[in-house]
Amino acid sequence: MKSSDPIQGRSLSRRRLLASAAASAAASLFPRWAMAEDSAANIATDPRRPQFHLLPAKNWMNDPNGPVYFNGKYHMFCQFNPLAAVWGDMSWYHSESPDMLHWNHKPLAMTPTPGSPDEYGCFSGSAIKVGKRVYQVYTGTKLSSPELATIRDGENKIQESQCIAWSDDPALVKWTKLPEPIIPLPPPGMKITGFRDPSAWKQGDWYYMTVGSGEAEVGGCVLLYRTKNLVDPKSWEYMHKLTSGEWTGKKTANPCDDGEMWECPDFFALDGGHVLIYSTLGKVIWESGHLDEATMTFTKKKTGELDLGAFYAPKTQLDAKGRRILWGWIQEKRSDAEMKVAGWSGMMSLPRVLSLDVDGTLRVRVLPEAVGLRAGTLPSKGLEVGQKDTPVFLTMLPKASGEVLCVGRKGARMEFTINMKSEEILKATYTPETHKFVVDSKEVQLEASDEPSLHAYVDGSVIELIISERIGYTKRFYYPDSTAPDIGVGATGTADIKLAGWKVGPISKDRLTTPIFTI
Repeated sequence: MKSSDPIQGRSLSRRRLLASAAASAAASLFPRWAMAEDSAANIATDPRRPQFHLLPAKNWMNDPNGPVYFNGKYHMFCQFNPLAAVWGDMSWYHSESPDMLHWNHKPLAMTPTPGSPDEYGCFSGSAIKVGKRVYQVYTGTKLSSPELATIRDGENKIQESQCIAWSDDPALVKWTKLPEPIIPLPPPGMKITGFRDPSAWKQGDWYYMTVGSGEAEVGGCVLLYRTKNLVDPKSWEYMHKLTSGEWTGKKTANPCDDGEMWECPDFFALDGGHVLIYSTLGKVIWESGHLDEATMTFTKKKTGELDLGAFYAPKTQLDAKGRRILWGWIQEKRSDAEMKVAGWSGMMSLPRVLSLDVDGTLRVRVLPEAVGLRAGTLPSKGLEVGQKDTPVFLTMLPKASGEVLCVGRKGARMEFTINMKSEEILKATYTPETHKFVVDSKEVQLEASDEPSLHAYVDGSVIELIISERIGYTKRFYYPDSTAPDIGVGATGTADIKLAGWKVGPISKDRLTTPIFTI
């Protein structure tokens, strides 16, 4: 798939992008022509740019990397192109927050080092705290030979290896890279489709690490490694596949599109069970189940999707209260040319809290502390239309910004719409007979105990919707206007419907548009 494909909710083809990176990097590690592309963009006044979502001051961002709570602050890192609003020159952006809601830009954490295992890009990874030090395990890429390439099609020459960096700096600004990879090559004997996105944790005396991978015409998988010394490459040992899936049987150019490759795995304990998250087939999948700690084998019990829209490559962390927090990359749905003109691309989702029901079903909700972003209530009114048991509740979100909560009841039909001028940009219908939502033609089956509810945040050009605390639906919308339009929200159903709305203010005075770094 091309990076300019306006496809919502799917990953860009890292296979294609890594291949193109080799060609461009051969000419220049950082192509300077890109620096002028966003210089004329009026980013600060762009109404489509979000006001209360985290994103860099300019240019391209994608996967969240290594979020961590350290020394009383939350630190977020993500994939970032310092030079253009399109994919390329992968580096690690860094920001800091006291509360996971209000953010400040920090200097870049990592950039490619010429002649090193990450000379063609510092790709996705995860954080692990050890005492007063934070480690980041990540994927580095370099030009190699077809025999050592981790996409083994006989033509690709990009080698993915697992690298590590650490910081003893209380502010996590200064980082030191180990000059050699901790895991340079995947296990022998596998015709792998990729080898990236490590995630590490401590369990007993061992450090464990998962790596996203897959086998051609077999299926995606998660590889499991362990060590007792994070920075000793000789001590890392491959154990086995933590879990694996099946190939769809239909070959595609990108192995992520046919189930041959799983990206960005994240494995963690939650509420008495274990959860695995990974991205493939243009979706983000969760699996809950049991980990046998003696054999380190994972048995799946339940599975589902995390989000039905423009949400990909998520990463989790523990917050100061011990809650499992989910972050995801919110993708664009516009072309490379449009992103270059805008001068920015992508944003981080709002923090979502994960939990497990007793039956192993995943539950998700927006961080409760997000109520602190509210800047006043919005009026809503009930209008009787037709039969008196079918009122219409209406509210307006000024300048495409606000929060809405709509709650119905199990025995009553409900319809919820978000409109831009005369255009319907989102519709959700709840049918009590099936206890099911249909959201823009996507079906969401609720659990028997669930109440029908919709919690939506609208911010410039994005809608984040949480459906009955079960699943997310992230949607992008665009408009040509130089000012943001007012967004109408309506709910139709019985008088039991409750609709409430709030204004939401910007998380910084400059809308996070002032960069702190120079290249």
